[in-house]
This record gives sequence, structure tokens and C-alpha cells, in this order.
Amino acid sequence: MRVGLVGTGVMGGVHAAGWAAAGAELVAVYSRDGERARALAGQYGARVVSSYGDLLREVDVVDICVPTHLHHSMALEAFAQRRHVVCEKPIALTEAEGREMIAAAERAGVRFFVAMVLRFFPQYRLTRQLVEQGRVGQVGVIRLKRVSYTPQKAGDNWYLDPARSGGMMVDLMVHDFDFACWLAGDVTRVYARAAGDRYALATLRFASGAMALIEGGWANPPGVFRTAIDVAGTAGVIEWSSDATASIRTYLRQPTGAAGEVGLPLSPLAEDPYTVQIKHAYEAIRTGTPFEVTPEDALRALRVALAARESARTGRSASLEEVR
Repeated sequence: MRVGLVGTGVMGGVHAAGWAAAGAELVAVYSRDGERARALAGQYGARVVSSYGDLLREVDVVDICVPTHLHHSMALEAFAQRRHVVCEKPIALTEAEGREMIAAAERAGVRFFVAMVLRFFPQYRLTRQLVEQGRVGQVGVIRLKRVSYTPQKAGDNWYLDPARSGGMMVDLMVHDFDFACWLAGDVTRVYARAAGDRYALATLRFASGAMALIEGGWANPPGVFRTAIDVAGTAGVIEWSSDATASIRTYLRQPTGAAGEVGLPLSPLAEDPYTVQIKHAYEAIRTGTPFEVTPEDALRALRVALAARESARTGRSASLEEVR
């Protein structure tokens, strides 16, 4: 399987390493930064191409690791050439763009994978597994935290331009919006408050009756990144924090009615989630098996992010049916 990589920033490098670990052939690299393109291509035995069109002519799969506002146009061009696409999150800047991308992939008969990498982190996967097994009963309340530092980027920092990144809620909090939906299903309403584009709290109401409180931000000092999970159901609680050890802690009601504690250790030598994600996408495309994250999943997370952003702007709760 011949892979072409578009974009040579941090995520471009991470994806390139993933493709190499998967056994795919990275044959072409395209980037506006010629020096970085040459360095990355040289590391993996690929060739630097002078245009996106040249890359499309040489590959079976296009991996799009460029600023969000370019996802839509580049994906459509790849689908027009019947190329499979792996695209960094979020899927696009608007729901309309995301829907058009999904429809174009279906018309072309090719695969479309959006890299919602949180689903491949062991703590989040284990939490999902416990919920699926009914270990906490019916999920009632989900609390998630993802507070990082402002994205650091030399020169033109596109992350700080909402017209190109969608802003913090769309770029960062979309991870936890997706995870919350993975646990509890579809969201009906969102209420959010924000301090500029650096910190926000969003409350989600699900069709199932569950609630989620999600904290996100680019508010910490450089190098400080904190995440946390807290899921409460009718039969127990799951807790994990990045400040703690690798173990998830569960407090589950026992048959006697007494609460018990179970530590579930995770190996510190577990494979990098970004590599796990690319390996999964590679195998699914190669064998025709389903993706664990569908384009529709990525679109659902974007819709929640857009509703949260709109709620923060207006000061009122937002229905997902009202936000496009």
C-alpha cells in the first residue's frame, strides 16, 4: 500500500512513524516547508513531490496532516482521484464540509478515516470496555478534563486563528466530545461558558438521559498538560487522572451492596496510541474491515463542538439541530 503524506509538522512526523511501524510504504511527501519535507522523506525513504497533484498520482492512500481549514478541499481532491484518505481531526470546520467529504468518499468507493486518536489511548479504551460490559451500570454522569498549554508553533500559528483551526473547542475539546458520545450516545443539547478561546466548560445532555461536564483549555503554562476521566453509573464509578499512576480505579457495587475498589494496571510499555491508530487504519483499508472510528463519529463530535462554541458565544444552551 503506497502512502502519501501531506504536511510535515508534528503530526506529520507522528503519522509517518506510524505508517513505518504498520509496514506501509511511505512513497511521497508534500509540504510547503521544503526543508522539513526533505528531512522527513529522507528518514523514511520517500520522495518529496512539488505539488499535491503529483502526490495523488503516486499513492493509494493520502494522509492529510495540514491545518483544519485545508482538510475539506484536499480530501475532496483525493476522493475525486479515488484515493483513500486518512485525515487528522477535526474532520472539517463546518458540518456541511464534513458531510460533503463523507458523501464524496462514498461516491468514489474509497475509505475515509478521521484520526480521533483518543479512542486508541489505553485508559480511554479500558473505560469504554468497562462501560460496555455494564460494570458501572447505566451511565449517568461523565466528567472529562483536557487542559493543555497554548499550542506552540514558530511563525504563523494557525491554531490561534479560529477561521483556520475552529478555535480551542473545535481543535482540542473535540477529543472529549467524541469520547463522551462513544460512552453515552447522541447529544441533544449543549451549554458552555468560555474565557476567551483559552478555557471552557461544556455541559452535554444526551438522548439517553446521561449528562457530561467537559473541561478544556489552552490555559496552562508551557509543558503542562492535564487530562482526567470520571464516569459514574448506577453500579459504580471509574476514575483516572494523568497526575496519577497508569492504573484506572473502579469503585463498583458488589453483590452484597458494599462498595469495592479494583485497580486495573496498564503496561507502561504499551504501544504509542498514535501508532496503534495508524496500524488500525492501515489494516482496515488493506483488508476492507470496518474502522473503529467512522467518519460519522467524527462528524458527530464536530457538531457537539460547534454547538458548544455557539452556546459560549450566545450565553444560551444550543440544540444540535440548531447548529450547522
